[in-house]
Parts: sequence; structure tokens; C-alpha cells
Amino acid sequence: MNTILLTEAQIRDCVSTTPTFDREAISAVAEAFTALAGGKAISPFPLRLDVPEHEGRVDVRAAYVRGLGGLAVKVDAGFFDNHCLGLPTRSGVTVVLSARTGMPQAVLLDNGYLTGVRAGAAGALAARYLAREDVDTVGVVGAGAQARYQIMGLKQVRDFRRLMVYSLLPQEIERYAEEMTARLGVEVVRAEDVETVVRRSDVVVTCTPTRRPYLKAEWLHPGLHVTAVGADTQEKRELYTDVLGQADLLACAGKSQAFRLGELYHGLEEGIISRQDPIVELGELTAGQHPGRRDDDQITVCVLTSVGVQDAAIALLVYRRAMQKGLGLRLQS
Repeated sequence: MNTILLTEAQIRDCVSTTPTFDREAISAVAEAFTALAGGKAISPFPLRLDVPEHEGRVDVRAAYVRGLGGLAVKVDAGFFDNHCLGLPTRSGVTVVLSARTGMPQAVLLDNGYLTGVRAGAAGALAARYLAREDVDTVGVVGAGAQARYQIMGLKQVRDFRRLMVYSLLPQEIERYAEEMTARLGVEVVRAEDVETVVRRSDVVVTCTPTRRPYLKAEWLHPGLHVTAVGADTQEKRELYTDVLGQADLLACAGKSQAFRLGELYHGLEEGIISRQDPIVELGELTAGQHPGRRDDDQITVCVLTSVGVQDAAIALLVYRRAMQKGLGLRLQS
């Protein structure tokens, strides 16, 4: 049996975010969430391996979505001391297996690229169902790779004209502002602090790895939507927990995972939310089981932790397109 090996460049040729975010990637992730909500997907809790002496972490996620013909296993590494070595802090590889035989069909050497794409797609879906239709100003906290994918994905579902950005690293803001102005054709405004971003935006996306919360409930205002993507471990958090309590509609990628990681984990620990609260999963929105935002004055919050079906959906999309294009090195097993 042949297995194809795809480099990052070939993967980007299959699923691109340049000049605009791949709409089919967003649709593929939506279909995967719908399958999960309908009991047609299996997506176990991820495995995590810490390497503390090098500020490293490796996550392993896997998922099987019925009807797609394959399943995927993703190894996602983040080693945050790598910048001292002149290396990227994120890397990743995904293996696509046949759902019929379990034989390997593809190895995707994406170096973390697909991690950004699938997270950006999930953020776009959150905004599609939870943000107001009329969005003028979007705010983002953080100016790294995820801040790029999230805002590029968001642009596909809401046609905003202004982007406010705040980061602790001024040099990152300069690069980010220049790049996003060119990519999106929007006005990019450098904010003085997080409070300014929240108070003046219709949609706010937080993309930071902090372990100390910084977004306060007192800054929320009618009509605001917040997507928080940075807190993907028990230790991390971007939102003060009373933000969760003040939301008129609270959503997540999947409750079974979100209750064990990030914002919802801290909300449970501090008694701000309970497992019985009406927290909506993205799959309920994409499947039409929940209407999402009901009026323009609601405050909506979606906290995202990566679910394996997202990785499977993107990996299988790449595999199908690579086969159509004849890309990749064929390995005889």
C-alpha cells in the first residue's frame, strides 16, 4: 500500500489562508462538529506530555468521523524555549489512516500550520452563530500566529472594517498591523490596553498563553461577542471567571473536554458555572439544534479548546486535495 508524505509547502497548496482563509476548511470543520453532535464521530480526550525543563508540551489528538473514509491522529508540539535556538516554537505532524483497514494513507508534516487553520475555522464558526450580523470593529489580544488565523477566519463570516490589536510586545504589533492591513484591507488600530479593545469592539478574540486572567466582566457591553482561544490547559486562563457568569449565552467546542481545560475548568472550580448550566456546544449550532444569538443585545462568549474532530476534518481535506493534485512523495509500505 502507498502512503503519501506531504511537506508544509504542499499542505499549504492544498489548504491555503492566502490571500483569504479557505472557506471549504471552515465548512469541513463545521461538518465534523455536526457529526460529533449527532453521535457520528469519536473524539477522545487528548493525551498530553509535558517536558518542563525545555518549556515543552506535546498533545496527541485523534478522531474518527463516520462517512469520511479515514481517521486522523495529530501530534502537536509546543516548545517555548525554541526561540532561544532560532527555531519555531510550534511543530506538528498528522497521520491519516484508512477507516476500513487502519493502514496509513498520508503523513502530513505541517509544522503546526494545520493547528492554526483548524483553530481559525472553529473561531469563524463561533462568530458565525454568536456574533451580531452587523460588525464594524473587531478586537484581538495577542499578535502571534493564532491571532492571524483567527482574524482571517473571522473575516470570512463577518465583514468588519476596523481591527484593534493589543499585545505586550510592541514589535509584534507593528508586524501584525502591517500584515493584516495588506491581507484584509481593513484599518488596523493599535490599542493602549485590553480594556480599550473590549469596550470599543463588537467582537473580541483572545489569543494569548497567559496563566493570569486579564479580561474583566466590567468591560463587557451589550452586543459583544468574545471568543477565547488561548487557555488550552488547566493552568491557562485569559478571562476572569465572572465573565462566564455574565454571558447571556456561553458556548464551547465540547463540554466534556472544556470542563477539564481552560476557562470552563476554572469556572467550575470557582463555582461561577456548573455542569448543569445551558452551555452550548459548537456542534449544536452547526447542526441547527440551537439558534445561537437571539438578539443584538446579548453578550455571548465562546471558549475554544481543540477537539480531535477539527484535526481529522482538516487532515482529510488536505489528503483528498493532495490526491486530486497528485502531490506528495509516494512511499511503498
